[in-house]
Parts: sequence; C-alpha cells; structure tokens
Amino acid sequence: MSMLTHGFEQSFDRTERWPRAKARRAQLRRFALRALAVLSMGSVLAALIALRTAIYVWHLHA
Repeated sequence: MSMLTHGFEQSFDRTERWPRAKARRAQLRRFALRALAVLSMGSVLAALIALRTAIYVWHLHA
C-alpha cells in the first residue's frame, strides 16, 4: 500500500470513527453514572444497617 493511499483511507476512516467515538463516550458516561448510583445506594444501605446495629446494641446494654 502506498503512503498516499494509506493516508487517504485513514482520513476517511477517521471521519467514520467520530460518530462511533461519540456514541461510545455517551455509553461509557451512562455506565459510569449508573455505577455511581449503585455505589451510592450501597453506601446508604450500609449506613442504615450500621445505624440499626448500633441502636440494637445500645438497647441490648440498656
């Protein structure tokens, strides 16, 4: 493959790659937001379990 042809094909390939890159970035952003939501819900659940355990232990010793 000559350098002219390779460079010419590469420029077209880049223009076709932009919409796919934007779609991939949007998909990764959605995944990151969902993961953050799941982690934050998990931390809230852990805090509620810890609070309930602390209240149980406090009533146990009272």
